[in-house]
Formats: sequence, C-alpha cells, structure tokens
Amino acid sequence: MQYPQKWVWTAAAVLLGASALGGCGWSAVGNNGITAVHTPTGEIVEIIQERTVEVTRVVTETVVVVVTPTPALQPPKDLVVCLITEPESLYPYAAASSPAAAAAATAVRHAIFGSLYTHLAYDYQPTAALTRLPNLADGDAVLNEVTVEAGTAVVEATGNVAILQPGLSVVNAAGETVLFTGTAISMTQLTATFQLNPMVYADGVPATADDSVYSFELNADPDTPADKFKVERTASYRALDDLTIEWVGLPGFRDPTYFTNVWLPLPRHSWGPLTAAELQTADVSSRAPLGHGPFVVASWLPGDRIELVKNDYYYQPGYPRLDSLTFRFVPNANQLMAKLLSGQCDIGTQLDLDMEQAPILLEAEASGIVTPYFQISHSYEHIDFNIDPLDGRTRWFADSRVRQAIALCTDRQAMVDMLLYGRSELLHSYIPSRHPLYAAAGITEWPYDPEAGNALLTAAGYRLDEDGLRRHPETGAPFRVNLGTNSGNELRNQIGRLFQQNLRDCGIEVTLYYQPTGQWFANGPEGDLFGRRYDLAIFAWLTGAQPACHLYAADNIPGPPEALDEAGSPLHPTGWNGDNNTGWRHADFTAACRAGQQALPGTPAYTENHQAALRIFAQELPVIPLFMRLKLAAARPDLLHFKLDPTEASELYNLWELDFVR
Repeated sequence: MQYPQKWVWTAAAVLLGASALGGCGWSAVGNNGITAVHTPTGEIVEIIQERTVEVTRVVTETVVVVVTPTPALQPPKDLVVCLITEPESLYPYAAASSPAAAAAATAVRHAIFGSLYTHLAYDYQPTAALTRLPNLADGDAVLNEVTVEAGTAVVEATGNVAILQPGLSVVNAAGETVLFTGTAISMTQLTATFQLNPMVYADGVPATADDSVYSFELNADPDTPADKFKVERTASYRALDDLTIEWVGLPGFRDPTYFTNVWLPLPRHSWGPLTAAELQTADVSSRAPLGHGPFVVASWLPGDRIELVKNDYYYQPGYPRLDSLTFRFVPNANQLMAKLLSGQCDIGTQLDLDMEQAPILLEAEASGIVTPYFQISHSYEHIDFNIDPLDGRTRWFADSRVRQAIALCTDRQAMVDMLLYGRSELLHSYIPSRHPLYAAAGITEWPYDPEAGNALLTAAGYRLDEDGLRRHPETGAPFRVNLGTNSGNELRNQIGRLFQQNLRDCGIEVTLYYQPTGQWFANGPEGDLFGRRYDLAIFAWLTGAQPACHLYAADNIPGPPEALDEAGSPLHPTGWNGDNNTGWRHADFTAACRAGQQALPGTPAYTENHQAALRIFAQELPVIPLFMRLKLAAARPDLLHFKLDPTEASELYNLWELDFVR
C-alpha cells in the first residue's frame, strides 16, 4: 500500500544522508522557505544555514499482516440434573419423610460434601479424601484379643448390643458361641485407623480429623434422627492428630465393612454453636450447608431448582470441570422424559427412570438425542421351590434332580432378551459373575437344555404320561403346580408366563396366581410365601459386596418357634421372622455360610467359606436364580465420565469429574 512518512531532520543530517540516496533526487524546504537542492549527481545547489526541516516522501511497500483471531467466549458449563422429588433438607443427618426424598438429598449432597469412599463393582474404594481404606493385611486394621468382664458393653452372638452378664450368649476369641458364666472371657475387638487427605471447606478453613469426630458426635446425639447401628457398636472414635482418626468397635463386633467406619467431616467451626436439634432446621446446615465438596449452594428456589457454583477451595486441583450445577425439579416422569428429549435436562437418574421408559430412550439414542445407561442392580429375580411345605401339600421339589431339571427347562436367556432388551446378566447363584468371589468358585451352571431336563426328570422317576404330563413317582399325581407372585408387577407377570410355557415342554403344568403385595410378603403363618404355603414363587432379593448366603441358611427357615428337632433344639430359631422361605436344609451350606460371615473380608476364611457355600447352592438349587434387575439412567450424548454401577447407590458420586464436549 502507499502512505506518506514524515521525518524531522537537521540540515546537517540531511546532507550526511544525501549521498546514501544515490541517484534519487530530493528537496528539503526549510522553516524560512529557503530550499537546499540535491541534484542526481550529488551536488548541493544551495544551502543557506543549518536548520530543522521537514522531509516528505511517498513510499510504496508491501506489508504482510498476520491476524490472530480473538477466541470466542465460551458459555459457562452448566449441567442440569432433573429430579422428580425435591430434597427436604441438605443436612447430612436430617430426617426424610420418604426414601425418595432421602435419595434426592443424597444426590445433591454429593456436590456439596463429596464422599470418603465409593462402593463400586461389589467392593469399596477410598476417594481422594482418604489415603486408603484400612485392612488387616497392612496393619492399619487390627483384630485384637481382649478380656472382658461383667458389666462391659459387648455385641452378643445374635449381633445385638448388650451389657455382659451371666447367661448371655457371646462368641469368644476362639470363634465359639458360649454362655457367659460371670468369669472374665476373651473376645475379639476390631480397631481401624483412617488417614484423611487435606480438605478445605468452601469458606477456606481446613477440614480436620476433629471435624470427623464432631460428625460422629452429631450422629450419636439423641436429637439426631439418624441410623445408630454403627454408633452403638463403637467403643471409641477419636482424632489422633489433625488428619488421623481411630475407630474401635465393641468386643464381639466383627463388622465385615469395618473399613467404612469413618464419619464425613462436618464444620465444627461453623455449626458448633448450634445444638443437634437446631441443626435439623437451621438454614446454615439444611438449606446452604458448608461443605468441602466440588460445589457450593448459590440459591434454592423451592419447587423449582437448586443452583450450585464451583467451590473455589476444592481440594482436587483442576476440578470440578463444570462451572455450575443445577438440580431442577419436575412434577412427574412424563415431564422428565420430555425435558430430557428436548435438551432442557442433561441427566435423568435411576431414581426416576425405569424400564418403562427404555423403548423411548433407545429410539432417542438412535437419533443421537440422548444416551441411555443400563446397568445391573443389586437386586435379582428368582423362582423359589417350596422344598418343605408346612401345609401338607405334595413335596414336589425335595429331590435336587427335579430342581436341576426345571432349571434346565427354563429359558432364562430368553427372559433377559425379551424383558430386559438383552442388557442384564443371567444368574447361576446369588451373586453375579462379575462379583470378586465368583471367578474361582467353580460354580455349576445350568444352561437352557430341555432335552437334558426331560432326561433328568425321567431319571428321577417322573414318567411322562400320554397326556403330556409327568407323574409323581410315588403317588402318580400329575405334575401340576402353582406359581405365585405379588400382583401389579408386570415384569414378574411376564416371567411367569414364559416359565409356564417352558415347563409345559418338560411335562409340568404351571398355574399362575397373584396376591396383593402386603399379603404376599406377610410373615408366616399368615402369608403364603413366608408361611411356606406355596409350590413355586417369584420375587427378588438383594445382593452386595458380602454375599447374602444367610437367606438360604437352615437356621433362618421361617416356622413355628415352638417346633423342635430330634435333638430337642429349636427347628426354627428365628421363628416366623426367618428369610429362607424354601425350607431347604443343607448342613454343609449353612456351616460354610456362617463361617464366611464370621470371617472378615481379606482373610482366607472369608473367601474359602463363601465360595464353598456358592458351590453348594449352585449345585443343589433351592431356587432358580434368573437374572439381575436393571437400573436405568439417561444423559446428554456428550457427557463425559458419567456411569452407573451395580453397587454404588447414586450415579452422581463423581460430580467433581463430570464434563461435556463443546
């Protein structure tokens, strides 16, 4: 481009530079109008005096300009989680009017307080707030042998807290159940040491081990309506230094989750002046509590939303990834789905979504609108055999071969494919195959094989008659049985119909019947299920990190408490409160189960006994394990690090790391 340039020189400077311009001619006009001229030959025509002059010249020049664009301002990352139920309080020890309200409060508290440990994949893990979870192998957990005397608080053989006195049944240090006679006795006592990592509250004050002790004190306070199970079984809980805490259990308390007996630090410096009763309703604890999690409550508009912003003092560098977080409350599942599909909600949680919404979400996934997340839950469906009925009906299932044959005749994979979109896991025991105890247990699996099932029924003496039904080997009665479940459960209705079709192919006629939920699950002798007045039954049990083998233990069979066995011992020690509705009695299974439960995780006795119980169960089949139930959540397609887990109760446990792609 062309542009004028101006210089102010002295005449002497002009003359010195003249020769350097070579053949170029130029003129300089002085302030007094006298001109000094330089000819192309370099001669000076005239110069009057040395004066300051202004020189003007036109220059032609090509200029390359590199333009660096100004980055466009990115909008803040706000994540919107939609919930049907609004929390009633965000105080960690607040009472909740319903499980839904409690779960909603937990979801929001993940943002404010974080957590000390997670419960993922049938195991437990420390978060960044703890250096580790204590364990016996590393020495930060110890099982000591202590001497206890009358008047000492202990955990008795039944698991209840009691004051030691003559006649009380306890488990001694040798693992034997004995009656206390009044003489001092040796029992075991657990101690676990926890090391906190440095954390900071949203007001900039560091969290300490003493804040964890304060949290324990609040939990223990009579005015705090929180569960007291662990508190009551704690002998002492104290801070050893600013970041170290020691928990000691009562003698006899062999807690399989002792490594979680640590209380979330709460701000004594802020809440200390208030009583436990006042903290239930105070705004400082219930509406905008001070935490050390990734977010801080900015506002709460009841009935509409809770808005949170970053905690500037959050202890994990570079987190949270989000700038803000909004929990928006919607009135029902239909509106939640509508907002998910329209992009007004970024997450719908397992609290509010179920398999009824799965077809719509799968269609939306195909269109790139939303991503559904399916995960097995900690609940499993099963069909139970009444092996030892109490009402005099035919004992169709006393022979394990009959139970095994029916398992072979049941197309469980078809149930998973047809009812759960193929997203669940077929079960072979009372834990899923991904459980840490499963792989090396050598569990027998019974695939769908009606030909083998028919052959096994024949071998057990159940001949097939001309009408297509099998006959009882002793009475000759046609193999006709009832299958009961609770009414109003469509999943179980469909399970029952598929099972009915399957068993017809093996010569067994099944009639379905339904009862109201309260009646179906009522304790015996009134209820059919736990009164052991049924043939076959469908319902669900829970499973977790510790296998629930006690559900099938012989000492947990419901029945008349006055009934005695041949040795004069109670036949039903738990009376009508027992859980083993099948009536299955297997001494080796019960012994292995109870030994596994008495042992602590991480010890050989724990693993070996639980796996022995699993093997016996899978071979004998007091029930047909069907499949794990599913939990369902949905989120925007570009959301990062969002996941469901079988055993972690909330998918919002890791709000600190959630992010999405621009």
